[in-house]
Amino acid sequence: LSLFRFTVKRPFSTSHSSVDSKEMKKFQLLAHKWWDEEGEYAALHSMNDIRVPFIRDTLLSMSSNYHLGNPLSGIKILDVGCGGGLLSEPLARLGASVTGIDPVEDNIRTADRHKSFDPVLAKRIQYKSSSLEEIVEESMETFDVIVASEVVEHVADLEMFISCCSQVLKPEGSLFITTINRTQLSYVLGIVVAEKIIGIVPEGTHEWEKFVPPEELERLLESNGFSVKTVNGMLYNPLSGSWSWVESRSLNYAVHAVKSGARAQSQATDTAPETDTAGTAP
Repeated sequence: LSLFRFTVKRPFSTSHSSVDSKEMKKFQLLAHKWWDEEGEYAALHSMNDIRVPFIRDTLLSMSSNYHLGNPLSGIKILDVGCGGGLLSEPLARLGASVTGIDPVEDNIRTADRHKSFDPVLAKRIQYKSSSLEEIVEESMETFDVIVASEVVEHVADLEMFISCCSQVLKPEGSLFITTINRTQLSYVLGIVVAEKIIGIVPEGTHEWEKFVPPEELERLLESNGFSVKTVNGMLYNPLSGSWSWVESRSLNYAVHAVKSGARAQSQATDTAPETDTAGTAP
């Protein structure tokens, strides 16, 4: 649960930041509470019960290399808006090499401190206080997988965010997103009930206008060279504190998209107007 604000970078200017300071303060106040499973982030803790298997099983279905005990061994994952590391840690436990980024320094401090208790995690996870746009240049086509869970509803320029994801992802790499649809139901349940009435989410966490309909997200992904493979509805039950997969996408949903491979990317140059291609191999 984090936030990225994008602005056009101006050389030598310190007055423009890619991160919104107002929203940063909101998350800064809760930075020490990430690992309280009964606290403000309880719903994110229990979301691991479905989002971790979703990521793991999708990746395993695309690969023929199985490592017993460490099924994600050899996979480089970028966790964008990692917060206190709630998703980075279980992915690293599955064997992945995880880089977690978040613009809120206190979140990164909390995440670093928590991973330090486990020597295995300490080796497999690297955290960095940074926005996505800040690492693009040094990380072009670096990651096999990007995870942006409960993040895109906080970004100011979603198109730029998706474009940055594409740039740091290897060809045929996977992007996993979980977020909230912009519907009347999500306003009533996601903001009025969740924040104001039963308080399972801190008040002011979300702005309904920034919720993203799946059709809009799919369109942005496809225009940035992704092929959308899966869009699954998710539902949180505040009474049991558990998540489940549902058919309806009117509240929360999860997306898996794959970046087009090197061959697809170069197709435009391959299909030159000349027609004398009789000598090409089958």
